[in-house]
Amino acid sequence: MATPAQWLAGARPRTLPAAVSPVVAGTGVAAYVDAAVWSKALFALVVSLALQVAVNYANDYSDGIRGTDVDRVGPMRLVGSGAASPGSVKRAAFVAFGVAGVAGIVLAASTAWWLVAVGLVSVLAAWFYTGGSRPYGYLGLGEVMVFVFFGLVAVVGTTYVQTETFDLPAVYAAVGVGALACAILVVNNLRDIPTDTLAGKRTLAVVLGADRTRALYLLLVLAAAAACIAVAASTTWWALAGLGFLLPAVRGVRTVMSEAVGPALIPVLASTGLAELTWAVLVAVPLMLVG
Repeated sequence: MATPAQWLAGARPRTLPAAVSPVVAGTGVAAYVDAAVWSKALFALVVSLALQVAVNYANDYSDGIRGTDVDRVGPMRLVGSGAASPGSVKRAAFVAFGVAGVAGIVLAASTAWWLVAVGLVSVLAAWFYTGGSRPYGYLGLGEVMVFVFFGLVAVVGTTYVQTETFDLPAVYAAVGVGALACAILVVNNLRDIPTDTLAGKRTLAVVLGADRTRALYLLLVLAAAAACIAVAASTTWWALAGLGFLLPAVRGVRTVMSEAVGPALIPVLASTGLAELTWAVLVAVPLMLVG
């Protein structure tokens, strides 16, 4: 039986900034264009965090039963390490999906019922990333779906539930947050190229190869910088404070571009997550103050 510390590690807390950041950014835009509704922002945060934990446990379960995690370099996986049974990890994923679903229904009831359909699609996307007979994470589509759901859907959705409008600054913010969320996955898959290749897991990093994957990481960081400028141009130039994300991002870029491999890339996950959260906070706070 896994210990509480192992269950916490299995939830992969270092990935949680990718769940917090879109809610922070989306709420900042809502405050600027209309007004922040803090109760709805809180429920949106519960949805985002629960989905992130759910997809982490779901990946642990699906990769574990396939044997993908047998020789894993990164953080401990519950099923792959034998610390927890596949069934218990699967149940943990479903509990987290349930929490996200309840919070999502509350948001839909107070905003628009069509949001339930968005939530269902998000849950399906989370499960079939590595679940099912043909998981799209094994077909090089993981980064695309992360951009869509932890960028566009999460940021624009957070703004919408508070303002009930679709606003261009929210789209720009979604691009910035989504690019850095993708960067987290890119460096994760860069680290795992050798083991994923052996396991037959064709991630985008496996398809592109190490050199082009490193270039993609740099491109995503630059895209986040460009998105910050776009947000500032469409709202207030004080939002350029978001470029402060480059301070933690540069550390990750240096490591990735230095051709680091394996365990040497693990700290980049944390620095990229910090860069994403920094981007969101430093963009959102000026929007809240000016709005």
